[in-house]
Amino acid sequence: MDDINLHYRFLNWRRRIREIREVRAVRYRERLKRMLRDGDILRYHGNSDEVGCFVAARPLSRRNRYFEVTILDTGVRGMIAVGLVPQLYKLDHQPGWLPHSVAFHADDGKLYNGNTMGQQFGPKCCRGDKIGCGISVDADDGQLTVFFTKNGKEVGSVEVPASPDALYPAVGMHSLGEEVLLDLNAEWGMEEDDGQMIVDSHEEDWARLHDIKVTGTLLEYTGKGKSIMDVGLAQARRPLNTRFHYYELEITDAGEKCYIALGLARRDYPKNRHPGWSRGSIAYHADDGKLFQGSGVGDPFGPRCFEGDIMGCGIMFPRDFNLDGADDVEDWDLDEFPKPGEVQNELYANNEDEEEEDEGENVEGRKVTVFFTRNGKVVGRREVALPVEGFYPTIGMMSTGEKVRVDLHPLSG
Repeated sequence: MDDINLHYRFLNWRRRIREIREVRAVRYRERLKRMLRDGDILRYHGNSDEVGCFVAARPLSRRNRYFEVTILDTGVRGMIAVGLVPQLYKLDHQPGWLPHSVAFHADDGKLYNGNTMGQQFGPKCCRGDKIGCGISVDADDGQLTVFFTKNGKEVGSVEVPASPDALYPAVGMHSLGEEVLLDLNAEWGMEEDDGQMIVDSHEEDWARLHDIKVTGTLLEYTGKGKSIMDVGLAQARRPLNTRFHYYELEITDAGEKCYIALGLARRDYPKNRHPGWSRGSIAYHADDGKLFQGSGVGDPFGPRCFEGDIMGCGIMFPRDFNLDGADDVEDWDLDEFPKPGEVQNELYANNEDEEEEDEGENVEGRKVTVFFTRNGKVVGRREVALPVEGFYPTIGMMSTGEKVRVDLHPLSG
């Protein structure tokens, strides 16, 4: 008799385990009901009338206290939220809308802390921005400090009533086309010393900085932004040459007006003039998409540029070009440059006739072709006279809040 009872108890136990697994499987499917997950990529899969919400399987803890989300696409409205929620959070609500949840929302820069009325908290976030969320390790008295970051800088923090193991990483989306990259193993505050060294090394890349602050590869406008004389100028220490003939910037914050210009200028270019406005310069301006070439009047050239866009500028040198002992073009292996090499190859393929015509000219005042790109595609080209000492990468900004991330050697990786 005892053996029969033991057998039935075993069968009931197995049935109960199966039921629990089925419930957990249903809950897991519901967590991705309006979102698709492909590895670390989350995509919105609703009809924009429904909220999609992802909740991680494990809560944050003292050991793993931070995660990050990179916005790959803002979709129609950019209604992406990053935050922390309880384990059984309702998946048809954005993180931060319901009690015991908190989240930073990318579309309006507001913090939502347990209700649908957000409070102004930080800047809006766009494509390419990285939003981080973490908890402090010194939680006590039932209160937990939750902090948020944008592109590696802390935005702010808030105290919430919770224990460290009660809040789960969550991502919410609410419009077509939204897509993010999720990193549940990101680290925060682990590389301060290394970061300082990076700042120092990148400061050496710039010969002139006027009303612009450098933090690593990030340039930030610090001027007044009230008149056309309030231009902030950053000019690289070295001119473009046949080995490093191209550079890029990413608009991480458009500021008030997005008065951002990317181009080339002579070494003694005026510090309070936008690139392209004065002699010996050429530049593509983000706010109106115009090209300025030694004049305050620009010509229609390409599309306007916004936060998240990547603008590029380079020189198409003749193949026999050599500037003051710079690296010979014969030593330049085109296969060395991967992805942006498509731009480079296309340009050189269309430049053979010009090279033959330029042969035998003096280096001083020699004609070269300057080209500009937007998000990896060539916008256009212009033939210009190269200053004797070369063309230096030069960036201008002119309205409050403008920030750009610069890569002076994107083709050298």
